[in-house]
Amino acid sequence: MSQKEVTLQISGMTCAACATKIEKGLKKIEGVEEANVNLALERTKITYDPGKTDVKKFKEKVESLGYKVVNDKVEFDISGMTCAACATKIEKRISKMDGVTKANVNFALETIAVEYDEKQVQTSDMITAVKKLGYDLIPKQDGKEKIDHKEQEIKKQYRKFIFSAILTFPLLWTMVAHFEFLSFIYMPEILMNPWVQLALATPVQFIVGASFYKGAYNSLRNKSANMDVLVALGTSAAYFYSLYLTFEWMNAGSIGHPELYFEAAAVIITLIVLGKLFEVRAKGKTSQAIQKLLGLQAKTARVLREGVEKEIPVEEVVTGDTILVRPGEKIPVDGEIMEGRSAIDESMITGESIPVDKVVGDAVIGATINKNGSLTIKATKVGKDSALAQIVKVVEEAQGSKADIQRLADKISGVFVPIVVAIAVVTFFIWYFFVSPGDFRSALIPTISILVIACPCALGLATPTSIMAGSGRAAEMGLLFKGGEHLENTQSIDTVVLDKTGTVTKGEPTLTDIFVTDGFKEEEVLQLIGTAENQSEHPLAQAIVNGVKEKGITLLETTDFEALPGYGIRAKVNTQDVLVGTRKLMRKHNISILDSEASMEKLEGDGKTAMLIAVDNKLAGIVAVADTVKETSKEAISRMLDLGLEVIMLTGDNQRTAEAIARQVNVSKVIAEVIPEQKSEEIKKLQEQGKKVAMVGDGINDAPALAMANIGMAVGTGTDIAIEAADITLMRGDLNSVADAMIMSRKTMRNIKQNLFFAFIYNTIGIPIAAIGLLAPWVAGAAMAFSSVSVVLNALRLQRIKLKA
Repeated sequence: MSQKEVTLQISGMTCAACATKIEKGLKKIEGVEEANVNLALERTKITYDPGKTDVKKFKEKVESLGYKVVNDKVEFDISGMTCAACATKIEKRISKMDGVTKANVNFALETIAVEYDEKQVQTSDMITAVKKLGYDLIPKQDGKEKIDHKEQEIKKQYRKFIFSAILTFPLLWTMVAHFEFLSFIYMPEILMNPWVQLALATPVQFIVGASFYKGAYNSLRNKSANMDVLVALGTSAAYFYSLYLTFEWMNAGSIGHPELYFEAAAVIITLIVLGKLFEVRAKGKTSQAIQKLLGLQAKTARVLREGVEKEIPVEEVVTGDTILVRPGEKIPVDGEIMEGRSAIDESMITGESIPVDKVVGDAVIGATINKNGSLTIKATKVGKDSALAQIVKVVEEAQGSKADIQRLADKISGVFVPIVVAIAVVTFFIWYFFVSPGDFRSALIPTISILVIACPCALGLATPTSIMAGSGRAAEMGLLFKGGEHLENTQSIDTVVLDKTGTVTKGEPTLTDIFVTDGFKEEEVLQLIGTAENQSEHPLAQAIVNGVKEKGITLLETTDFEALPGYGIRAKVNTQDVLVGTRKLMRKHNISILDSEASMEKLEGDGKTAMLIAVDNKLAGIVAVADTVKETSKEAISRMLDLGLEVIMLTGDNQRTAEAIARQVNVSKVIAEVIPEQKSEEIKKLQEQGKKVAMVGDGINDAPALAMANIGMAVGTGTDIAIEAADITLMRGDLNSVADAMIMSRKTMRNIKQNLFFAFIYNTIGIPIAAIGLLAPWVAGAAMAFSSVSVVLNALRLQRIKLKA
């Protein structure tokens, strides 16, 4: 029976431990060949034998573990949206459908992501429902297809603008006749003819402006209102009133030049189309980070198949292929070095400018550059499973997600247009009955101006464009925010908790000291502890094992090994019981350590991690290892302190060793001797004190604490982004990334607030000015178009932020 593969979307996972539990549970099902859970994308890919099991069993297993299977997740591009009110309307319609658990429309990206139960609703139902609203859902495009789609949209808007501008320019020229101080400018008599103006204005009104009428009709048909309603009402009022005056002029004998408003309607439409063109081009720039990431990948790969070297497209590389990479070439896919050594430039992925030395057995990342040595690598992850694809996916999801601050803008957008229409109607009646009684013309102008200037486009763009630009720029510097809400929440952090090993320190300790008590020989003790620790994966254990091997001591066989988190290890070597670990471990076994206390304190005072050794319940000596502080840690922590953050170091090490390390990096508060299970409790205690806490760790051992913190940050250069149990993945193994993430968040939130200010100020100031008759309709159109463009241009400033690389 051939194998099948299925992907399930899962909700409820909070950390790497959740992912591991689900993986183990699925693998126990008969017929399951492989199960890989991607925490970042909240999904699992299962390879199975359909003759022995089925998808129903997978769903039952996941739900029995306490998580929820979202049967499917689909993304669409949306065609036809013109403002934030459109986005709100589509989101509400899809959200109300039976079987839909979540719908999120991103107006800036013009996309919608939907989580749904395929038993209750189909994607075709969604497409039909949105079609009735007057919009189109198009299956999500990515890569070059999406870039091409955006280019086509720009060309389309450009052609509309040129056509509209050519017809509008003569009408704009006629506006000169309205201003006495411009009377010296030559005005062709033919342009003042109402029929000529009608001929020029009509194609603009009904060909270029057709999309406004269509959008307004669909919106009103569905008992809502959007920007199209405002534009259609405003320009139609000017056009049809001018048409009425044209017929009146003809009936009066075609004498003189009536005061028409064809130019106002045409100029408004032309300016809005121009604004849309600028907006589309600028929005394209906010997603440049994605385009840059997509462009990093190598186009071809040199593979060895059946002893023959072939150059094939990178899309054809499969897991297990042997790939040859010459100096100066891009590494085509994620892999493991089989032969050779080289320095690899990983700056395009991690933001780290210094090349990293790689040898046989080391992992390499696709799209990075092989600097100076020939390499033979084995492909381990290709296509959508590669690190680059995972990063692109995380950035896309972050750009498509909503920050909490956007909910306010969405609520306002939902009621904004009806309120504006009401204001415009009231203004018309005030002018017609009180300000200029019976003067229809005087009442019409401020009404049109209000309808035009009040477009809510800028309000809808204010937040998502900043999120797109901010998260995209952060990704270029090795900071992966997994959602817009995390980009927003990071700026409120006031306390940073740092795991010590591998975060503040290099995480590569070395054996430094060995002391033995009377009755034991140093070589014998080293052989026992080296053998015992060889079964452990802890970095300190590996340091001891490597140190013992370097002394030429042969390791023995181990039986009955047990790791004791927070205490140490226990093992039987030959017939001897060996304990290696903390004071607590020795006390637990009633072993006296008084004679070794002074030596322990001295080693710990030097910043070394000292471990006690017992053989057959007798104290045999002390072994010490030292983990050096990263070169950048002290500087990075100083930057955090300068940002006003409280910095705390959290570690399982004893108090003295922890304090010695803390002194080297200017950390004043240390929480030591904490076992992994207690780390999340320490985070909770800080939160109970009213602190907003960011936990910085390796993303796996610290998973519970990362999940408990307000913001979890995983530090490291690991290629499997999927297993990071954090809200933010810091691709560089450098604490400067923590300060950079804080700065990026603060600057992005400041940018969002500036955008919201720009969006509101146009309406707050513009509507009253228009209402009192001091704002010409064409000026209102220009201001409305500029408001959207100014918001997007302001968001683009985020792409120029310089972070510490």
